[in-house]
Amino acid sequence: MLYKTESELLSKAKEAEGKTFGQIDIYNRLSNRKSKGSLGQVIEESFFGYKINSNARPDFEELGVELKVTPFKKNKNGSLSAKERLVLNIINYMEEVETTFHTSSFWEKNQKLLLMFYEWTPNNERNDYYINKSFLYSFPEADLEIIKNDWKAILDKIKEGKAHEISEGDTIYLGACTKGSNKNSLRTQPFSDIPAMQRAYSLKQSYMTTLVRKHIKQENLVNFAKAIDLQKKSFHELLNEKFAPYIGLTDEEISKKLNIKYNKGSKSFIPQIISALLGIKGTKLDNIEEFAKANVQFKTVRLEPNGIPKESMSFENIDFNQWKNETWEESYIRNRFYETKFLFIVFQYKEQKKDNPNRKLFLKRIKLWNMPEKTIESKIKELWVEVNKLLHSGLKIEYIKRGGNLVEKNNFPKSSFNGVTHIRPKGRDGNDKIELPNGQLITKQCYWLNNSYISDIIKD
Repeated sequence: MLYKTESELLSKAKEAEGKTFGQIDIYNRLSNRKSKGSLGQVIEESFFGYKINSNARPDFEELGVELKVTPFKKNKNGSLSAKERLVLNIINYMEEVETTFHTSSFWEKNQKLLLMFYEWTPNNERNDYYINKSFLYSFPEADLEIIKNDWKAILDKIKEGKAHEISEGDTIYLGACTKGSNKNSLRTQPFSDIPAMQRAYSLKQSYMTTLVRKHIKQENLVNFAKAIDLQKKSFHELLNEKFAPYIGLTDEEISKKLNIKYNKGSKSFIPQIISALLGIKGTKLDNIEEFAKANVQFKTVRLEPNGIPKESMSFENIDFNQWKNETWEESYIRNRFYETKFLFIVFQYKEQKKDNPNRKLFLKRIKLWNMPEKTIESKIKELWVEVNKLLHSGLKIEYIKRGGNLVEKNNFPKSSFNGVTHIRPKGRDGNDKIELPNGQLITKQCYWLNNSYISDIIKD
């Protein structure tokens, strides 16, 4: 059936809301349990009545609208998030270099999307998932400026003969994810003889989560950048511009300039400074739309006079049951570093603490950073493999008397492990324990990035 208007198409899509895929699937496509794309195909074939295809043109070509059926999930804390990135079209390295943004395969196929969200639940059969929300989506002007820069970053890698080095960390909203059943899914590239992994354009999971928050949860998010600003400067440049007037000032001087109560020990102090610097004072950082869509999370770094932070950088407490039962490819820690950009707010002391216990902390710089893919697939993987091995073979835990107290020791990787990452306790005290998969009790642990590694990142 041809749809004459977008409203007619959307009206049809709305008819699916509240229905399960089992109710819609008239061709029994879901009987093939291994068919990953079958939920979208059920909607294409059984609901809209058109043949499955892999055309370069949008699904509803007469309206320039591409159909995408995509899941969201409910998290343990009750919030909603996208379950995965939204995979778009395959990138043909040989052809894409001959295009401009507006003639690219990405734009030709995906400039307007019909998004049909369904709720994924871990214990339900696919037949029982139901369509929750359908809406037409065009990229807002500000987003489009960031996406244009992302597309250019991907294209530049291809033009440099480095399609084999493309990483999702290169971009903000629009990614180039690997697409294929295994590492043998390779393609030729125009400016190098090195085969490159097949990739597809994709909207990052964090971008899709923001759409879930706005369109399903009806949350209001705040922008710090306007489209007109992003036409002239990149996301990185705008961030640097916002912070530049405050570089070299102490944290106390910054708080006075921004009219924020100085509370050095408060966890909310630095987030308050960041939102005020961005011109949206009082906004929680996870309610800043650009930060949410790009999954930008801030970390405060306090350098000693020698340029090295005294402390290593801590992350989340570890769920060891999850760690033991997951594969590396699906592991939490791997996805954490692949999918997160970190905004380092770097302060530095100019004096040693022994010389001045009341020493001042000066804002040195900011750095927007994501961990390189090579580091994830080497150093972080080494940590994951070692911890996984210990969880399967049995962790060695012992208690040593020190100053009249029993101190817990274990053989998890220490800071000398590989120069990048290690495991260390992060509990309220020695009595704040969790149970390991084999029943042993251990003080809560988290993974850390070594202070020397953080120092190297900041120097770059």
